[in-house]
Amino acid sequence: MKKLTIFLILILVSFSLFSQDEPLTSVDDLRKDAINVYMDAPNYIKKEVPFINYVRDKKVADLIIIDTYQETGSGGTEITFYIEGQFKYKGVMDTVKFSISPDDTEADIRSKGVRLLKMGLMKYIIDTPLAEFIDINFSEDISEDVSSDLWNNWVFRTSLSGSLSGQESSKSRSIGSMVTAGMVTSDWKLSFGIRQNNSHTVYDYGDINTTSTRKTSALWGDVAKSLNDHWSVGLSADAFKSIYSNYDLKLYASPAIEYDIFPYSESTRRIFRIYYIFTLGYNNYTDSTQFFKTEETLWSHRIQTSFTTIQKWGDISISARWSNYLHDFSLNNTSLYGNISLKIAKGLSLNFGASYSFIHDQVSLRKGDATIEDVLLNRQELSTSYSFYSNFGITYTFGSIYNNVVNPKLE
Repeated sequence: MKKLTIFLILILVSFSLFSQDEPLTSVDDLRKDAINVYMDAPNYIKKEVPFINYVRDKKVADLIIIDTYQETGSGGTEITFYIEGQFKYKGVMDTVKFSISPDDTEADIRSKGVRLLKMGLMKYIIDTPLAEFIDINFSEDISEDVSSDLWNNWVFRTSLSGSLSGQESSKSRSIGSMVTAGMVTSDWKLSFGIRQNNSHTVYDYGDINTTSTRKTSALWGDVAKSLNDHWSVGLSADAFKSIYSNYDLKLYASPAIEYDIFPYSESTRRIFRIYYIFTLGYNNYTDSTQFFKTEETLWSHRIQTSFTTIQKWGDISISARWSNYLHDFSLNNTSLYGNISLKIAKGLSLNFGASYSFIHDQVSLRKGDATIEDVLLNRQELSTSYSFYSNFGITYTFGSIYNNVVNPKLE
């Protein structure tokens, strides 16, 4: 009996040492009660925001999150998360946004995005058992004073790039430089810049020994003034030089007016704008044109409309443009563009994009026929009555609706 008692005591001690206390709420129970979220989430978000279920089908999602991107005046980007509820959250919608600067590292961007997403999800998590494990802290002492901007919202950029490549039969080099300055406020948008690009390619193959040179220079300035949440006016002025397009110098100034049917405050989600541009231009041509001109002053105008919407079912962008020279309405250009991304059914998405232009306004074309070298080496602009581009794709994904696990091995 004594040996039996000792044996039972040893069993109880061993069990207490190697067993773990069962938590009041198991991990499986927590995962079961997590809300289902449909969003295009990168791996780092899945790792840092683990208290939701990432699902692949919006039809089973409690929340649908759409992220959009828009450039800011400082040269950075404003990222917006649109949150739309379904089922028990039906009718609930939220918008949260944050800005990143050009100086932010990838780690900074990820940290800001994760922090903001967590904050946006709290009102939904509070009704779940997972709320017991959420802790919110404010990490900084906040000052009542706001420091002034020494640059008064102006941002300047400079860039210099070059390339050198070659093989036995050809050698190519190029160099490009650009300087820009810009300022954006809620009422004003200004941008100015200068750009220079030169490329030089030598071909030496059998009896063929030829050179292709392309030089482009541009100087521009744009000013836009917001009148209210729907109307804006602006002015653009440009100077341009291009061997390819036969411009020794092209100057133009263009006042414009724009109307957006939707408020500008909704521009990251939907835009439907119409604008009219009137242009006075002076062209000085490198060679005589097909109209026997070496220089001329031209008046033209353009009307353009564009529509963009980003929804939980996908996104659509459509635009149309008409322009013509006022001295001859047969010199015109009509362009159409469309891009559609649709989530058709569970796991099935369709993408299609296309553009088409009816071109009848090539006033700068050189007189005479292009040589075979000019055509093959794309050294000068050629006569055409149209141009087009299209792309399409279809994607189907099936399997488990959950997409929580991140495994970076052998990537």
